[in-house]
Amino acid sequence: MPQPTGALPLQGVKVVELGQLIAGPFAGKTLGDFGAEVIKIEPPGEGDPLRTWRKLDQGTSVWWQVQSRNKQSVALDLRHPKGQEIARQLIREADVLIENFRPGTMEGWGLGWEDLSKLNPGLIMLRISGYGQTGPYRDRPGFGVIGEAMGGLRYITGEPGRPPVRVGVSIGDSLAALHGVIGILLALYHRKANGGKGQYIDVALYEAVFNMMESLLPEYDAFGVIRERTGSALPGIAPTNAYPCKGDEYVLIAGNGDSIFRRLMEAIGRSDLAGDPEFAHNEGRVRRVEEIDAAIAAWTTDKPLDEILTAMTKAKVPAGRIYSAKDIAEDPHYGARGMIEQVVSRDGLTVKVPGVVPKLSETPGSIRSTAPRLGEDAEAVLRRLGYSAEEIAAFRTEKVIG
Repeated sequence: MPQPTGALPLQGVKVVELGQLIAGPFAGKTLGDFGAEVIKIEPPGEGDPLRTWRKLDQGTSVWWQVQSRNKQSVALDLRHPKGQEIARQLIREADVLIENFRPGTMEGWGLGWEDLSKLNPGLIMLRISGYGQTGPYRDRPGFGVIGEAMGGLRYITGEPGRPPVRVGVSIGDSLAALHGVIGILLALYHRKANGGKGQYIDVALYEAVFNMMESLLPEYDAFGVIRERTGSALPGIAPTNAYPCKGDEYVLIAGNGDSIFRRLMEAIGRSDLAGDPEFAHNEGRVRRVEEIDAAIAAWTTDKPLDEILTAMTKAKVPAGRIYSAKDIAEDPHYGARGMIEQVVSRDGLTVKVPGVVPKLSETPGSIRSTAPRLGEDAEAVLRRLGYSAEEIAAFRTEKVIG
């Protein structure tokens, strides 16, 4: 695995994260993994709601250990004028500001782009929202699941003839975060290489999802085709599907390349299909995909999954099991790639978390600190800004900080 040989790629980049829950904090986590100093601002009292989402250990979500690693926490009331002023002091020295509130919220606190860019002309501000900072829907509340629906993903996900279903994770939020990180890196490069000023990055949840929708729109525009739900198959590309195995398991087989298809058919004892001229190319296979899927399923149904995978590997046909959390935790390839790391939380829980992605050969990212307790870095951060011990104590009394 790559080992650090020097400075991390984002070392020296200062990030202030004002976002909550998933999209904004996921972007901050990604930057932090690669060396950025990330100061997370949370509301006093309960902090980021993600702290108490899903499964908890001693009152704190284990998800928190993933989303907030490599960050410092300052509990700051942004509704209080003094809290807003402290935020301005932090932003004055920041390279990047991340927020994922509804449009207008930051402006209501006196922390909108126009004000902050005057305070810090080099500032790069990532703004993630449901519908973007402009347009007729800008003021609507929007979560990732709504973005997934508007972006076209929900409509095509599920079984034919049945109601659409959601992807099992908050993919819309995470896609928006990754688009935001791309924007931040582009803006940082422009500022450094081209002598450019700071700028804001407007990421809408639905647009991040829509950007992933492949040929959905041009197929409709050119041919009037509305892509529908197709279950585990990939529409218009054959064969690629999930097939039943012995023991109520399923195997994914993707035999949709021309030469791969021939090897697959030979491996399952269907030389007749391998040599059928109509199946030589994808277009012909798509026309008779039900026949092909039936042939593959007839071969897989009475075989154990491992036997199928061995046969597919030998035939050089892409295939794989459908992994559960248990499969992931026990898989040797995940371990060999450094994709499962073990951390100890502030409360002493030893827990496995996903490793760092992507993998850089010379300056790989790393988990350098576990997720912070609420507000634990407030005093150190405020002292660095020049506030005295007496001022910090007064802020606590006034509940400006927690």
